[in-house]
Amino acid sequence: MEHKKVRVRFAPSPTGGLHLGGVRTVLFNYLFARQHKGDFVLRIEDTDQTRYVAGAEEYIIECLRWCGLEADEGPHKGGPYAPYRQSERKEMYRQYAEQLVKNGNAYYAFDTPEELEDMRSRLKTDENPSPQYNHVVRQQMRNSLSLRAAETEKLLAAGTPHVIRINMPANEEISFTDMIRGEVHFNTGTVDDKVLLKADGMPTYHLAVVVDDYLMKITHAFRGEEWLPSAPVHIMLWRYLGWEADMPQWAHLPLILRPDGNGKLSKRDGDRLGFPVYAMNWTDPRNNEFTKGFRELGYLPEAFVNMLAMLGWNDGTEQELFTLDELIEKFSMERVHHAGAKFNIEKSNWFNHQYILKADNQRLAQLFMPVLKEKGVQASEEYVATIAGLVKERCNLVNEIWDHGFFFFQQPETYDAAAVKPKWSEVKRQFFLDWASVLETLADFSLTAVEESFKQLATSMNIKVGELQLPFRIMLCGGKFGPPVFNIAETLGKHETIARIMKALPAFEN
Repeated sequence: MEHKKVRVRFAPSPTGGLHLGGVRTVLFNYLFARQHKGDFVLRIEDTDQTRYVAGAEEYIIECLRWCGLEADEGPHKGGPYAPYRQSERKEMYRQYAEQLVKNGNAYYAFDTPEELEDMRSRLKTDENPSPQYNHVVRQQMRNSLSLRAAETEKLLAAGTPHVIRINMPANEEISFTDMIRGEVHFNTGTVDDKVLLKADGMPTYHLAVVVDDYLMKITHAFRGEEWLPSAPVHIMLWRYLGWEADMPQWAHLPLILRPDGNGKLSKRDGDRLGFPVYAMNWTDPRNNEFTKGFRELGYLPEAFVNMLAMLGWNDGTEQELFTLDELIEKFSMERVHHAGAKFNIEKSNWFNHQYILKADNQRLAQLFMPVLKEKGVQASEEYVATIAGLVKERCNLVNEIWDHGFFFFQQPETYDAAAVKPKWSEVKRQFFLDWASVLETLADFSLTAVEESFKQLATSMNIKVGELQLPFRIMLCGGKFGPPVFNIAETLGKHETIARIMKALPAFEN
């Protein structure tokens, strides 16, 4: 039997920011495609023009680029199955919808919004709070199944607004094998007659996804488990259109849950709990509502991708840190969990911390430069790279370089004098005055030379070195924090170190 080339797709709607669940769907598609030497396609599902948001498509493409999960085909780079925007494929959907009507697998429905509303309120009961347009109800409505053929023809000829709905069987068992969940069974009687083609000629998701997956030769379709209830409609469409042999293998991915495990993680949860759920910053052009993203908070893309891979998958070992190449090698759908995965911001920060430790200081500096610019601070990339090397052990996020190293960019305005005063003395004051003069004469202001001169003078003045290091740290930083104190001095340089000693001394006087 001939093996088809693996082709997978990510098909988002351009309606807003990209949720981390969406990025994880991209990741699993990407890993599967790369592992099988296949193609990864980006398709924009913009058939619902009322929900279309300007800039969202470009944002999605930029997110994938940042994560290093580039598509092989898509609206931004073309490909053999272009166009990759459903709105640009509009003409091709109608023929399939009309074919379904012709074969008796779909029908024209002329119901007005008022008639649909009337049906819902008329049939509403406690047991059935939201009545559906299904195999029972359709006979009471205005459609080509309940009307005489001549009447249907007349309405069509008059250009009466109408939709095309799928004709779902009343009581048929259908099933498919999900790559994660195994055998899944449905009864068609529980599914309504979904609209396939809207009055404006645009297809709904249900028709478009089937037609496009067929025409683009998609072999595997991975999507969130919230699409599971739509599976019977899609299976029937594959069958009705005569394409069942080409139907992709499906995998419905588990949800990403709130930290407490109760329900799907939403943007509102992130706002409430103070962490991002979008890959990158997103400002909604419709209302200017801003949502923060992982990228701008200081996440490294490889840490973000590694963290997402572990939400609902593992390779069966204790290993948690994987490069993208290792993920490609080890990934398998069989090891994706059925149950939802709880999102844990502490664990996400841990992943990022591991990658910051391994990251090149120059790269960290480049990523941190925008933060300095925002604060109006000027510094060379070389200088910032040195600082990144000194403080990264304490950083979970790139942006935290500021929290742990702000004193490298500005002199302290206040000092934790209370930590110094109880043991402060005239002798210690004299030490720092004398040492400042010694530092002036140092030709080599390296860590070793600075520390050596510090210890020599302390010994000659009979003062314990340990009693002088805390005051020195507070002079340079303002408080009891920061990397090793002589590293700080070396990084600040001779003139700045001396200036800070002189500026701080009056604050220690009683």
